[in-house]
Amino acid sequence: PVFDGPTPIPYNRVTRHVWGDAEAGFVDDWIYISTDKIHQLVFGLPPGAGFRHSESFRTVFAADEVLTVLQGTMVIANPENGEVHLVHTGESVFFQKDTWHHAYAWGSEELRVLEYFAPPPSTGTSGKYAQTKPYVADWTYERRELIHDWPRAQAEAAARAKIRVLREADKLWSLDPTDPRVLTGITASTDQLTAGCVRLQPGAQGQTQSHPGATGLYITAGRVNILIDDPEMTPPVWFELHPGDGFYIPPDTRYRAFNMGGAPAEYLFGTAPLYRHRP
Repeated sequence: PVFDGPTPIPYNRVTRHVWGDAEAGFVDDWIYISTDKIHQLVFGLPPGAGFRHSESFRTVFAADEVLTVLQGTMVIANPENGEVHLVHTGESVFFQKDTWHHAYAWGSEELRVLEYFAPPPSTGTSGKYAQTKPYVADWTYERRELIHDWPRAQAEAAARAKIRVLREADKLWSLDPTDPRVLTGITASTDQLTAGCVRLQPGAQGQTQSHPGATGLYITAGRVNILIDDPEMTPPVWFELHPGDGFYIPPDTRYRAFNMGGAPAEYLFGTAPLYRHRP
């Protein structure tokens, strides 16, 4: 899906897709945005299912990725170096170019994961790129070199890991200078992708902001209103979003986020390539 301007993406209109084969497994995708700057989707796996890789579907890309668990528990593994991570609802993982990855739905609940991916597949960073990488035929799900040296080697192992698990305490937090009822937490930020969350208490009114990159939103809680703050648009354009809805914001578009409801609200976001103009 691509868009000409600021666009709400209701859950019931999201593009559905299934990828995989018998060897790699089959995965449900709900694709919200796939432009020349950012790719935003939710993937789902039933309890006990997972995806791996095959010759046709190689899960190694030329992109920065942030995956946030919306529902269930995810086990994510790097079959090339053996690292395995357990990721619970609300937690994220971050990895960069050339990181092989497999994922499984752990436990009895369906897994739903929000994924931000940049540079996006439209620039040749996904399947086409993956076919150029040496194929990993022998998988490992164990870091054997750490046996008999744990947890002493924990810091060293974390430094060598290609997949980083990011929890609440790992976010880079900031308060809106005009309304402290708006809290932003950056999960990961590089020169290709910035992803995080925005939390709004009841009555919160965020300041006007814009980003040099394209932005995708995903509502996780409450009711979020987005105002496109363009002085040339009369009257101003308002959008109302609910959990499961998405929203696309083009580069350099001025917008504000509001919570006009009586319960806390939250949305996740991804911006690519740049979140702020360089100083």
